[in-house]
Amino acid sequence: MKFTKMHGAGNDFVLINNMVEHIPEEKMSAMAKHLCTRRLSVGADGVMFVDKAVAGGDYRMRFYNADGSLGEMCGNGARCIARYGYENGLAGEMQKIETTAGLVTGWRINKRLYRVRLNDPSIMDVHRTVTVDGRTFPCGYVELGNPGLPHAIIPFDELDDWKENDLRELGRKMRYYKDFPKGANVTFCKAMGKNDFKAITFERGVEDFTLACGTGCGSTASVMTLLGKATGENVHIAMPGGDLYVTLTVTGDTTRDIFLTGPTNIVCEGELTDEDLVL
Repeated sequence: MKFTKMHGAGNDFVLINNMVEHIPEEKMSAMAKHLCTRRLSVGADGVMFVDKAVAGGDYRMRFYNADGSLGEMCGNGARCIARYGYENGLAGEMQKIETTAGLVTGWRINKRLYRVRLNDPSIMDVHRTVTVDGRTFPCGYVELGNPGLPHAIIPFDELDDWKENDLRELGRKMRYYKDFPKGANVTFCKAMGKNDFKAITFERGVEDFTLACGTGCGSTASVMTLLGKATGENVHIAMPGGDLYVTLTVTGDTTRDIFLTGPTNIVCEGELTDEDLVL
């Protein structure tokens, strides 16, 4: 079975062309969970199966998290798959990608730089709070697309002061917070300037910090813009794996046309010979 390993700002994925490999849908979850296991298999934050379009796109993206759960969408994954689609002749420099959360448009900027238009928010509430261990934190809650991909954005000036393990445990508790019906990806962000932020995301489905989260960046830029801490134009978000940029439009008390731009990297292409992988 052929595969491609890619990452977008450190958010890494295994891509499989299912138009060639024909993996049954009922086996994708277990396969993704196995392939994402670091040290025992390829290792990744998620697996993307490239399938035939069914709703007017150029092709379909089935995204599975590292724990085998089906993801609604993945921003960095969409940027990587847009490069895969272009370089494998599935689409042109502008393309339509079908995702569980809706149609996503991707653009090739240059060989390694790609932009995607994230799904518009179906829920936007920038004035929530989260109470953990007796402390109340301000929180913006966003769901991108429909069904919505949930994000909790925590403005956190103390970001550099916390030990990573302590922050991880805080993120884990917030990820399962009672007011988030589907759980949430939790992004801690620190303002470094008007349009400049530092952030890290505890991702649902990975159940840990990742090096970057594209939809987390889109949600962060949306919340910070609505709070008056960003302009919505070329908002820079530095994540542990690299720099991502977001431009968006404000409409009343929500945002739309959220464009995410950042780097892609084709790490390797090859053949899966994992003897523990059962199909």
